[in-house]
Amino acid sequence: MAKKPAKKTSIGRILITNDDGIHAPGLKSLEKIAKALSDDVWVVAPEQEQSGAGRSLTLSDPIRVRKVSARRFAVKGTPTDCVLMAVRHLMKETPPVLILSGVNRGQNIADDVTYSGTIAAAMEGTALGIPSIAMSQAYGFTDGALLKWGTAEHFGPEIIRSLLAQGWPENVLINVNFPDMPHGDVKGVRVTKQGKRDQSNLKIEERADGRGHPYFWFGFNKVPSKPKQDTDLHAVYSGYISVTPLHLNLSHTATQKRLSASLNMSFGQE
Repeated sequence: MAKKPAKKTSIGRILITNDDGIHAPGLKSLEKIAKALSDDVWVVAPEQEQSGAGRSLTLSDPIRVRKVSARRFAVKGTPTDCVLMAVRHLMKETPPVLILSGVNRGQNIADDVTYSGTIAAAMEGTALGIPSIAMSQAYGFTDGALLKWGTAEHFGPEIIRSLLAQGWPENVLINVNFPDMPHGDVKGVRVTKQGKRDQSNLKIEERADGRGHPYFWFGFNKVPSKPKQDTDLHAVYSGYISVTPLHLNLSHTATQKRLSASLNMSFGQE
């Protein structure tokens, strides 16, 4: 007699979000990943694309929330707004045990982590004390704009299970990037550190509108640099899934100690 497939063990309530917006194909991929882990998945994502928003917080405008369907909401705001709205309001009675952000359209590696709304959502979740993972699918290095969502979908659930089994500190978030190739060609997984992008790849394109007025587009040339081997850049370029722990505390301890020797002083009597 054939064995019945093993019953899925739900890890509990999961919140998923992104910076590409409520209609993004990567969000559909993340839903597949999350539903392989839990029967209780909530979606709270930006109404419109918020790529490059970083960890911005809306303070001068009202936050509007649209209920799309059961456990699915669109927020007119940033990824950070989405996480706050979900945890502190929509899911207040039973907060999520895990936050997943992505799957981003394009890699979030090296300097991207400070620009990325995908990373920012995971940062906010971490700040709220909830384990958070950002996930991104690289593209543009092999065959143009064809995104291989199946790679993230194939490996995502098992990587998340492995991470949860290992655990990580409360003030750390996990940044996962899938390489630009079909899942059958992926070479493996590498735990990496944040790399440094070649800033010469930044491009500013000047164009003209219908009235001849100039406007500009920022972007990056899809040209791989030569990064160090232990970095997220090197892993993704080389066909590996990159898993990078990121720390919320941005203090540089070595410089703090060095400056303290000469700058620590008191004025008047304490």
